[in-house]
Amino acid sequence: MALRATVKSLAGGVGREQCIRMLSVSSAKQASWWTDVEMGPPDAILGVTEAFKKDSNPNKINLGVGAYRDDNGKPFVLASVRKAEELIASQKLDKEYLGIGGLADFTKASAKLALGADSEVLQSGRSITVQGISGTGSLRIGANFLQKFFPGNKVIYLPSPSWGNHTPIFKHAGVDVKAYRYYDKNTCGFDEAGALEDIANIPKKSIIMLHACAHNPTGVDPKPDQWKALSKVIKERELFPFFDMAYQGFASGDTDRDAGALRQFIQDGHNVCLSQSFAKNMGLYGERVGAFSLICQDADEAKRCESQLKIIIRPMYSNPPVNGARIASTIMNTPDLNTVWLEELEVMSGRIITMREQLVANLQKEGSTRNWQHITDQIGMFCFTGIGPDQVAKMTKDFSVYLTKDGRISVAGISSKNNAYLAHAMHEVTK
Repeated sequence: MALRATVKSLAGGVGREQCIRMLSVSSAKQASWWTDVEMGPPDAILGVTEAFKKDSNPNKINLGVGAYRDDNGKPFVLASVRKAEELIASQKLDKEYLGIGGLADFTKASAKLALGADSEVLQSGRSITVQGISGTGSLRIGANFLQKFFPGNKVIYLPSPSWGNHTPIFKHAGVDVKAYRYYDKNTCGFDEAGALEDIANIPKKSIIMLHACAHNPTGVDPKPDQWKALSKVIKERELFPFFDMAYQGFASGDTDRDAGALRQFIQDGHNVCLSQSFAKNMGLYGERVGAFSLICQDADEAKRCESQLKIIIRPMYSNPPVNGARIASTIMNTPDLNTVWLEELEVMSGRIITMREQLVANLQKEGSTRNWQHITDQIGMFCFTGIGPDQVAKMTKDFSVYLTKDGRISVAGISSKNNAYLAHAMHEVTK
């Protein structure tokens, strides 16, 4: 009766059928489960890429994407990866599920790559490594484990700034997130004094995040003696170090050198945890290959922690994908392929280093009097240029150079063909 009355009252201005449709739409809106779901903010990197795609300027440059490109700006598939794929295909392997912990040959090789072939940790059996879904998934495994079992403060202190995904990964796992000083805007380098002071005031038995090499997003890494100083104060404060290593071998071209900080901490007596990604150093972006490792007091503790890690993984994604792990495992465990891979790491990292050097040289040719040494002092895929938001906007508007507002650029997006043009744009907005 109520519906008839409402229809009748509305029918004076609109037709009966239209009136019923209006009520149906209104009723459907009220009945929706998701009425209160708000539109989420756009991804900053995705926004840069979308704007770049719409730009018709033939000289446009996209410096926002965090993936390696060759000197022609094209995605690069490593020869070692192609050869590994051929070898795997020739074996006609099945597609059965992996175990919860992943491919054993892969996890063993990952731990060996990170810790070193002669690592006491591996020889004693006091560590456990499980396969994760690239770096992000491996971080999430660690975050969930710490949230459930870490006996100290369930708070992780991130360097400021840190990779944008670190905060939501740990917050979504129920671990609180705070920060310590890391990047010095005045020098575009490492704020050693600020970092040491902040870390010395972190409550004891908290968690601290450390980028093992090629800090993302700044490209600023502590020097070996600075790592030792960090290790000392972290040990004095009884903090638990969580190393994120997404660029081993990609930073310097030397896998041992890039693992130096991690190994220094273990040598200093820290029992750490570690997330690894093989996206950058093997170019296996879409294969989602990663690992999470936990260094324990002894082999018995490692076995107990392994059992709990599997319990965490099982309802999360049951077991990891096999294809990428097979590729990475084949490369690391086949001597000839491993040699080819190590050579390719030198080529990729070398191109990044060369682009940095050429950019500084081209800025000098433009007549810039600014000190751009931080561009070559920084390492890895990313560089904090020191360019401010207004200058970034001007670079995009006047020169079609696309980067994030904080002045971060992906050096992988620079080539010998666009290097001089980029230098010209940077000089024009900073002179």
